[in-house]
Amino acid sequence: MNRPLRDALDEGAMSRFQWRVIVVCVLLNVLDGFDVLVMAFTGKSVSAEWGLSSSQLGLLLSAGLVGMALGALGLAPWADRVGRRPVVLGCLGVAAVGMLLSAAAQSATQLGVLRVLTGVGIGGVLACSNVLSGEYASRRWRGLAVSLNSTGYAIGATLGGLLAVGMVDRFGWRSVFLAGGVATAAVVPLAWATLPESLDFLLTRRPKGALERVNALARRMGLPTQSRLPETTEQPSASVTAGFRQLLAGPLRRSTVLLWSAFFLVMSGFYFVTSWTPTLLIEAGLSSAQGLTGGTLLNLGGIFGAAALGALASRFQLRHVLTAYLILTAVLLSGFILSTSALWAALTLGALIGVFANGCVAGLYALNPVVYDASVRATGIGCALAVGRVGSIVAPTAAGALLDTGWSPQSLYLAVGSIFVAAGIVVLALRPSRATGARPAAPAPAVAVGDAP
Repeated sequence: MNRPLRDALDEGAMSRFQWRVIVVCVLLNVLDGFDVLVMAFTGKSVSAEWGLSSSQLGLLLSAGLVGMALGALGLAPWADRVGRRPVVLGCLGVAAVGMLLSAAAQSATQLGVLRVLTGVGIGGVLACSNVLSGEYASRRWRGLAVSLNSTGYAIGATLGGLLAVGMVDRFGWRSVFLAGGVATAAVVPLAWATLPESLDFLLTRRPKGALERVNALARRMGLPTQSRLPETTEQPSASVTAGFRQLLAGPLRRSTVLLWSAFFLVMSGFYFVTSWTPTLLIEAGLSSAQGLTGGTLLNLGGIFGAAALGALASRFQLRHVLTAYLILTAVLLSGFILSTSALWAALTLGALIGVFANGCVAGLYALNPVVYDASVRATGIGCALAVGRVGSIVAPTAAGALLDTGWSPQSLYLAVGSIFVAAGIVVLALRPSRATGARPAAPAPAVAVGDAP
């Protein structure tokens, strides 16, 4: 790896060009937040038009998540082989086509297939945009840069809900899919014009014209140009499957298993909270409007939670900040349902749970650059996201089955709280990898984003 150039980016001030790359990645996540949850916004109207049962609607709600898992696992690893930029652009196109065609779906089966297709595109975009944000941020601001992507996702989910309320009644549910598809398609040329290739990818994979492209990027960031490409200790994988094998080989195996475990646990807890909270609040005694308000506050809290975690990670070690978020989420969940006797307390706790639960997800994304070097970074985050999506699909279904067997809402929230505690233990056990060329920590631990003490 080019130590002078890479270290200059790590330790230097953030340029306007670097912040612009991060802003574009956040915008992509805003669209993804809308596209992912569009089915939740329109589910009632879709069910009414086609006479769907609850189980059929549940399949439609899960279809997008299945697609995201496929996209993260099948497309994101190609970003380590052909580049982050082409994968992002291609996946944006797939998501746009899926959304636009969904607006014209004539049956639940057609819509389900198109939701999977849309999810495939979104899964690839989410993985690569988070990787790009981390790679263009300095060491001090890397946690914030990656966390802001989760903020964008929460903004998209919130705006999508507000937009759907006005559009479904006036224009029907298809208009919401159409709006999302048009917006996603419109961003493709913007991303084409403004999103650069990853500097780390160019230095590691070294495609044709790599030196010229590296120097062009260096000039735009105010970094030193190079007379030649440096020697590198990072060995790019010969194929996509070799990248998968590298994650579970030698020194990376332990970190990979721990990161996958953390993603599975956190995504399970997060999607239980976001999927079941409105329903369980109503079951606990609140009105339908109050239950929906509690669910909305979860997303609103998430906008601030991810950004706050990133700001804290610029001053303290990311692992410690993330562990604190996980433990606080567990504490808040343990008293959530009991708070329904006082509406203000329930809504306040709901917003706080949104702050910390969304921050937990953002923190996991930010851990990826610490664990993996550039040669397998997109493959690593893609696989971790796919494992997390399994948890996001399983947890809401398991919660419903437990409720059918007689579990109380309070018991469920206590169980999910224990999941977040377990995730905190896993995160504390995680250490950054050194063996495959991961960059060493900055000398000053006060600003090292995720390195072990």
